[in-house]
Amino acid sequence: MKKQESNSLWYFIVYKPYGVICQFSASDNNQPTLGSLYLFPKDVYPVGRLDTDSEGLLIITNDKRLNHRLLNPQYAHKRTYWVQVEGVVSPDAIEKLSTGVQITINGNRYNTLPAFAQILPQTPNLPDREPPIRYRANIPTSWISLTLTEGKNRQVRKMTAAVGCPTLRLVRQSIEELTLVDMQPGDVKQLSGERVYKLLFANTAQK
Repeated sequence: MKKQESNSLWYFIVYKPYGVICQFSASDNNQPTLGSLYLFPKDVYPVGRLDTDSEGLLIITNDKRLNHRLLNPQYAHKRTYWVQVEGVVSPDAIEKLSTGVQITINGNRYNTLPAFAQILPQTPNLPDREPPIRYRANIPTSWISLTLTEGKNRQVRKMTAAVGCPTLRLVRQSIEELTLVDMQPGDVKQLSGERVYKLLFANTAQK
């Protein structure tokens, strides 16, 4: 990595593996952190987060403007997740996920915003998870695609549980047009700011 220049802005996308904590500081139980994946510049941070038991696309930067645009609810943007759930997903469950379900956030009931949900016709082409999902022969599983424009705490898991289909595996596949294409768990890519902004905000009115 090149020596960091003063006032440089850095942009990385990461395929966060299962079990990696979304922070740089050491964890209390010695679980791997983002710092175990790559020698990042000292002043970068993850924009948003993925839970330790979730996988997929994560943006790491020191661009405060980008952080504001992605975390401020005023600038809604699409996040697409591929979700393996327990059981067979019914059309009624998909309808409820699409129109909004009631979940609990910080002890309060919350109605999720309309989303785009669909059953994936086949298992998505994803790397195997380590450790793998526990297989139970008598309980089928399904895959759905769920696109949200909000990001409440553990929202996807709470939404699928609300329609009777607990989440088994959760992978964030894209944020707007920024995707995990050609990436494997643990991979890190450095992108230009121009490229990141183009992929994230090309379809929005405000830039």
